[in-house]
Amino acid sequence: MRKSKITKLRPPLTDKNIRALKAGDHILISGKIFVARDAAHRMFEKKPPFEAAGGVLFYASPTPTPKGKVIGSIGPTTATRMDPFTPALLRLGLKLMIGKGRRGTEVKEAMKKYKAAYLVVPGGTAATLSRHVKRVRTIAYPDLGPEAVLELEVADFPAIVAIDCKGGDLFEQGKKKYQKK
Repeated sequence: MRKSKITKLRPPLTDKNIRALKAGDHILISGKIFVARDAAHRMFEKKPPFEAAGGVLFYASPTPTPKGKVIGSIGPTTATRMDPFTPALLRLGLKLMIGKGRRGTEVKEAMKKYKAAYLVVPGGTAATLSRHVKRVRTIAYPDLGPEAVLELEVADFPAIVAIDCKGGDLFEQGKKKYQKK
């Protein structure tokens, strides 16, 4: 088994950046990432309100921002609910998605085809993740409240590659490991 490595990434990302990632690698992202979840996805399946090419999309919604902070706690939401909309975004060049939980077969196949990867951050880390956010801007659908589309400027935002563009899948590796016992 290959030892995981730490990789620093700065969007916009290229196919070369994505091909270098392996399931289990630890990632630190600095730069611009976008935040959206369920309600917003339905609205931008064909044309997102941000440049998808080379981009990073975090499936999340923040809690209200406390006084003196940049953002409230911001943790991952279950990515499977976005599966129906994901292949269209990958076709537009989206390179990384961040969430929690598994992805469906159609999404994994689209990730291979369009050279994209899926990262996870554990649930329960929302307060810690907010410390990596340096700036927040609402870019679309402010009427959705916490589900509005946001642009975040992040510094060393931590995540783990769960599914790489070659089909490596931490969820499947774990399942096989426990089936052997």
